[in-house]
This record gives sequence, C-alpha cells and structure tokens, in this order.
Amino acid sequence: SEAWQTTLEPSGWQESLAASLPAACWLGAALIALAKELGTLIGADAFNRDLPFDRFTIEQLAGDQFLPTQGRIFAAFMQPLDAIRYVLVGEGPYPREESATGVCFMDGAVKDLWAAAGLSKPVNRATSLRNFMKMLMVADGLLMPDATSGEAVAEVAHRALAADSTFIQTLPELQQQLHAHGFLLLNAALVFRPHVPPVKEAKAWRPFLEVVLEALASRAGHEPPTLVLWGKIAGWLDGLPAVSHFPRSVAEHPYNLSFIQNPEMQALFRPMHLLRAA
Repeated sequence: SEAWQTTLEPSGWQESLAASLPAACWLGAALIALAKELGTLIGADAFNRDLPFDRFTIEQLAGDQFLPTQGRIFAAFMQPLDAIRYVLVGEGPYPREESATGVCFMDGAVKDLWAAAGLSKPVNRATSLRNFMKMLMVADGLLMPDATSGEAVAEVAHRALAADSTFIQTLPELQQQLHAHGFLLLNAALVFRPHVPPVKEAKAWRPFLEVVLEALASRAGHEPPTLVLWGKIAGWLDGLPAVSHFPRSVAEHPYNLSFIQNPEMQALFRPMHLLRAA
C-alpha cells in the first residue's frame, strides 16, 4: 500500500507511537508528523495551531488503560490507501475488550451471523450490528420494510443456512465484503476509556482524523471517497475544513431502529449485496 512521504524524524514517545502501527499500514509517516506536532504542546510551542489537546490530555492517554488492546488501535488502516472508496465513521470502540477490534462496528465477540430462529444471539445482543443487518436485508429485498423481525428474519436465516446457500455466514466475512467494496472502517474516537465521556474522547481525535482526510483528499489520480457518517459524534466531522472535499452520506446511529428504514443508507448499500458471498 502507498506510504506517505515526510522529512520529519520520529523521536522519543513519537517513535514508540509510530512503532505500534502494523508494518503494512499506510498511516505511519503521517502519524509521526502528527505526533511530532502534538509533542510540541508538551515542550516548546513551535507550532501555532489550535488543537483540542493539552499537556494533561496527552500524558493521561499515554499512561491510561484503554480499548482496544493487543496493538489494535490502528487496525482499520490495514485497508490499502489506494483501495479506499468509502470512509465509514462510527462513534468509538466497543466498551468490552473482546468486542473492541479497532475496526468500527466489527464486534470481535461476534462470529456467526445466523441461527435457526433468525440472527444469532451475539448479533441480536449487538444492537447496532443487528439493525445494520436488517437494513441490508431490506435493501436487498430479503425483508419488507414493515416486517423486519420474528418470522420474517427467520425465513431469511433458513435460506442463509441452507446447504446451497449463497449468503455469507460470519462477521469476518462481512468485514471482508466491506473491504472489498473499498470501505475504511474508522471510529471518530480510536480509543474507549470508561472514565472519559465519548464526546470528549472524539473531540480529542479530530486533529488525527483531519490528517487522515487530508491524505485521502490528496491522492493523485483518485476521486475523494464518500464519507459515510453514522451518529452525532461522527456527524461533527462535517465541520472539519478537509471534509468539504468529500461527498457525504449522513445517517442516525444504527442503534436507532429508524436506521433500518433509512432510504439513503438502503440506496447506498443496495448495489453492494453485502450479504451475498462473493
């Protein structure tokens, strides 16, 4: 994947931060640049940029406990830069270690999508994922808009679990489908800390997201990807200067039942047939 070019040299904690990125990640050089800029707020203020970071915020995060674990904060950026056609932005990681994967809406505790009675129990417990699945079923014509539960979902599950099924079976397969269609699955806040309000956490990550968006807007020979913004926190990104370069599709968060009936989301995902195996 394409790497960014920079003349900035990492040092100290910036180098440690960059080293946490996967080797194949395209974000490394730009993250070093951002980390160096933020680092000046701890020492000499060599940059005159209004960032929502302060000494306390940076030092607290460096010494704090947060999710996701296992070096997965930047897992979303394994999607190659040149492959990105959509940037789906959610709110933040799941508040459970097993569930928080570093990839938005991909719950690590969920494996199977289907069960004999309909959606699997882990999917039904993950409200946002359940409503996303139902929206996809409506978009594909598998469910009627006014019948999205009970026997109607069980009938779809029966087809999905049949021996000759053409449906995907697991959440990792759904993630692969989204990646194949060019989705960067990103959260507005890359970490979850139980003692930090999600709104405050997301605000602190806005400079980072602006770096990401600027990189996507400046790709040579590529049209800017479509921003798919879910929920109020993701919608705040609409105010970033870099966002003006992108087409946008904004919706309520999928934990709202109304998301299932959202016509803009149905129109966006209908041509992709994400529930069908490639």
